Amino acid sequence: MRKTRVIVNADDFGLTTGINQGIIESHLFGPVHSTTLMMNGHAVEEAVRLSQQHPDLHVGVHLVLSWGKPLASTSQSLTKADGTFRFTSRFLKEEPPDPEDVYLEWKAQIEAFLATGLSLHHLDSHHHIHGWSAIDSVIVELANEYQTTFRAAGNKKHWDLWLTNRFDERFYGDGVSFATLDSITPGSSVEVMVHPANMDALLPSVTSYVNQRLVEKDLLTRYTPPDWWT
Repeated sequence: MRKTRVIVNADDFGLTTGINQGIIESHLFGPVHSTTLMMNGHAVEEAVRLSQQHPDLHVGVHLVLSWGKPLASTSQSLTKADGTFRFTSRFLKEEPPDPEDVYLEWKAQIEAFLATGLSLHHLDSHHHIHGWSAIDSVIVELANEYQTTFRAAGNKKHWDLWLTNRFDERFYGDGVSFATLDSITPGSSVEVMVHPANMDALLPSVTSYVNQRLVEKDLLTRYTPPDWWT
């Protein structure tokens, strides 16, 4: 079987302690060797500390525009009256922001990440919002500025900046199964998105995707990847 670069990336690192724990366990006992950190999460300091303790876990930035509060003082146009981001997972039906405002906010999130001393592995975003055609130029600008790559969602004109040639998001919801992982095909490089977690008190209040995260962690920590994964 043809050897293939398979990156299993855990999203939402730093959001809660239970998510942090689930990602670390899925790294130590499963195929997760990459994660992306939400710099406005509830458990960022812990996530940074865990990253330092487990240097084999590659860490990137999970750019946020649709959860929590911004980091930049210039981001008022991106927020509601309560100071939280005005965008949701249904952003395609919402009024687009000014790309310059998004650039400044995401740059602030990347700079906050770099200030931790961690090495930037790649960029992706919460709800794949970086692929929104209204602002997809921003991720290209940031990837070039920080000399990194980003998740292959949108921006088909800039495949040279993709983390991998393919992106597989099927291990989610009803697709959380060993069968989904087994159905990944060899060939060009592929990123597999996962969301493992342990339960904690905050988890149900920050996401509607709760129980399946626990199932993901259970399956990932019991999964043996095929020999052609590299």
